[in-house]
Amino acid sequence: MSKIVKSDEQWRAELSPQAFAVCRQGATERPFTGTYNDCKDPGLYCCVCCGAPLFDAEHKFESGSGWPSFWRAIEEQRVKLLSDHSHGMVRTEVCCAACDAHLGHVFNDGPRPTGLRYCINSVALDLKPTDTDAAGD
Repeated sequence: MSKIVKSDEQWRAELSPQAFAVCRQGATERPFTGTYNDCKDPGLYCCVCCGAPLFDAEHKFESGSGWPSFWRAIEEQRVKLLSDHSHGMVRTEVCCAACDAHLGHVFNDGPRPTGLRYCINSVALDLKPTDTDAAGD
């Protein structure tokens, strides 16, 4: 997978102000306000910045956190995990491996089989409908 690199000016021109703040500056959308929090539609959740497929709707679950939550990424190499020491706590930040967009955080309190909860900002995602046969595993 080749790395996508753009200047802040290029990203600002392509993204909404909220998507730029979240994806390029590490902000977080308010809980229970995102488009995909309650979404049950099938498809692939792709990076809003570069279009890389990241999460399958089949792996989405209701966490009650206020953000779309997934128990796994489509493939581990599609996301990059970084140690985040902001806000006086230690968390694991989730970024798009293709373009380094900030997506959200992953926690170890999710359902089986992984026990993970990828807590992702809706504004960082773009849901692309898929045929049931086309969903990638």
